[in-house]
Parts: sequence; C-alpha cells; structure tokens
Amino acid sequence: MKKYRFFGSLLDTQEKWLNKMASQGFRLVRVNKLLYEFEACSPNEVQYCVEFIGEKSHKNAEDYRCFLEELGYKVFYKNINLNYSIGKVRVRPWAEKGGRIATNGTTYNRELLIVEKMNDGKPFEIHTSKEDLIRYYGTLRNPWLCFLAIFGAFGFVFKSLTFGAFAVAALFPVILYQSKIAKVKKSLRYEE
Repeated sequence: MKKYRFFGSLLDTQEKWLNKMASQGFRLVRVNKLLYEFEACSPNEVQYCVEFIGEKSHKNAEDYRCFLEELGYKVFYKNINLNYSIGKVRVRPWAEKGGRIATNGTTYNRELLIVEKMNDGKPFEIHTSKEDLIRYYGTLRNPWLCFLAIFGAFGFVFKSLTFGAFAVAALFPVILYQSKIAKVKKSLRYEE
C-alpha cells in the first residue's frame, strides 16, 4: 500500500501516524520525499520512532544509522523539506562541525531517521538517559532559535512585519523545546 504524506518538522505527528499504521497491520518498507510504502503485517508487530539528525555530519549520521542497525533496528532516511532540485547546498549554522554545510552527497534531504523495532511491549525510546534527551531537545530547538534570530534581526533592520511574523512563528518551537528541556532537567534534579 502506498500513502503520500508530508509532515515537515512535525516529528511527533509523523511518529504517531506511523505507529497508527503499524497498529492497523502495516509495516513500512520504503520511503521517498512524499511516499510511504507499506506491506501487511500483524497489527502492532512493529513500533516506530522518528529521529532528527539534521545537525550531524555525513559521517556521524552514517555511524549513528549503523549503530542503530547493529542494535537490531530497521532504519530509513527521510527528508524534512520538499525540494526537488539537484545540486542544492544548505547552510546549517547550528549543526556540528562537518554538518554545517549539507549537500546532496551528505545529509541534504536526509535529515530524519525513521527507526523501526519489533514490538516487545515496552515503550520505544531511543534516548534513554536524561542527559541524552536534553542534548536531543537542544538539537531540535537550535534550528528554530537560529531562524528566530535571523528573522527577528531582518524584521528589526528592515522594519518588516513579514519578517517579524516569521520570527514569532519560530518562537513557538523554541518555547516548546526549551520547556521540554526544563522539564527533563527538573526531573533530573528530583532524581538526585
């Protein structure tokens, strides 16, 4: 069965949809820009997690994918944007060294990992330590923080309501991920 969807940066929505498909007895076999191809399986046979890796260098992304596969997971690369041109370059100032410039040969249009595991009745959590979860939420927040700064600066310099509106729109994910970071840090303090 083929389904066409675009989730953009709505990782939780994409993950919930994939897990809903799995609960209905469909397992992911292939992905493309808009395409999700499924085959029949037993209901709830597999679980999915969607992971943002857009900040990683090509080598670190490949190493991470191989690590997950060695743990027994099935892994698919997925795009976070819709760009159908060839020869694109994207600058990511928030990324780690080696990942700040993404091209077709590196991590451009390969910003997400869809990770599949056999359902063992336990919640599917890739980030098991609180420190790792804090770092991950930081990587999700940082691109939005960068957009907020850029659009805010352009809005101020050019006195543009349009740039100001984009800055305000970027503020919401920053607040969301920062609140998740604060919540995990608070639970970490309670454990001490």
